Amino acid sequence: MKIDILTLFPEMFTGPFDSSIIKRARDKGLLEICFTDIRNFSANKHNTVDDTPYGGGAGMVMQAPPIMRALEHVREQRGDMLPARVILMCPTGLTFDQYWARDLACEEHLVIICGHYEGIDERVRELAVTDELSIGDYVLTGGELPAMVVVDAVSRMIPGVLGEKASAEDDSFYQGLLEYPQYTRPRAYGELSVPEILMSGHHEKIRCWRRRQALLKTLERRPDLLREDVLSNEDRDILREIVDNIQGVIKGKA
Repeated sequence: MKIDILTLFPEMFTGPFDSSIIKRARDKGLLEICFTDIRNFSANKHNTVDDTPYGGGAGMVMQAPPIMRALEHVREQRGDMLPARVILMCPTGLTFDQYWARDLACEEHLVIICGHYEGIDERVRELAVTDELSIGDYVLTGGELPAMVVVDAVSRMIPGVLGEKASAEDDSFYQGLLEYPQYTRPRAYGELSVPEILMSGHHEKIRCWRRRQALLKTLERRPDLLREDVLSNEDRDILREIVDNIQGVIKGKA
């Protein structure tokens, strides 16, 4: 199996992947792991890859162009047409478990993107990401540690790496909503543009849009998080509107 990891901190992987079972798998040629530094694909002299979010808010957002250039570089370096799964490690992803490990272990090539800061520009998800994964309902400083967890779990499922397969179970709990989509410069990337509401400068409209997007994403991906004791009256009204719209679409197709 080939695994390419796109990261801002490739040095973080030196210890974990140069010892124990993963090292032996690499030495045997069962597993090939390569690292691509996203900063090398920045278009400015300071090698910055982040910018402030459109619509305002705290923190910084990773830009789409450097990540996409890094991804294209990986594909060119491979020189083949392997059907890579492009995985984004992020808090809003589906929870990684043993079933995911078994599924990904069947692939020939995986690409893992390690998110950082307040997240990545939403257009990377739309253009390149095939899977979004989280290792639990908590927030870490970046996607490197989660990527290590995924690689470790997947590696154990590759034939020949272990004498016998072993499994582990993790339970995780979280109160809250999944994050709304984030965007940063450039305003237009290819045929995709930042939603106009984020350019309006109308803070209340932006807040409402973000809350609706967060509720919609949570309803789609993690409805179990929509507990009554964490929802405001406004949240309940928005959810009723979303559900009514969905039911209206269903009735219209009937």
